[in-house]
Amino acid sequence: MISNIVLPINDMDIILACIPQRAPMLMVDGLKEYDEKRIIATLTIDVGNIFVKDQILQESGLIEHMAQSVALHTGFGYYLRQEQAPIGYIGSISNLDLLQSAKIGEQINTEALVLQEFSGVTLVEIVSRIGKTIIAKGQMKTVIAK
Repeated sequence: MISNIVLPINDMDIILACIPQRAPMLMVDGLKEYDEKRIIATLTIDVGNIFVKDQILQESGLIEHMAQSVALHTGFGYYLRQEQAPIGYIGSISNLDLLQSAKIGEQINTEALVLQEFSGVTLVEIVSRIGKTIIAKGQMKTVIAK
């Protein structure tokens, strides 16, 4: 078990050890807070992001960021146990409200709170913010591939 990790983490080598996504699909760039039931992951929108159109992060990019935040939660737990992070999939999204767009240069902070976890299926409540402003919220179910 790794025990000398200091948060926040912006080291992309650690992030990449925790999730299967790679550029250009990589949609998390930091880990602010973590415990067994909660994570806050970040993404700073840059001009090279494949989900950016006309200086705005498209809705699909925000949803992908939310999903990768959940993946980072799962993968970081594996990383701390020095195990390889699994591949997972979005099982479902419900009660999703996309309230505001993110622009180039803004940082999204996404908090995922684990509501249930059983047999590789995780249900989370997710809230994404820019500063204190909520830009998206909903529930997501993810499934670890067997």
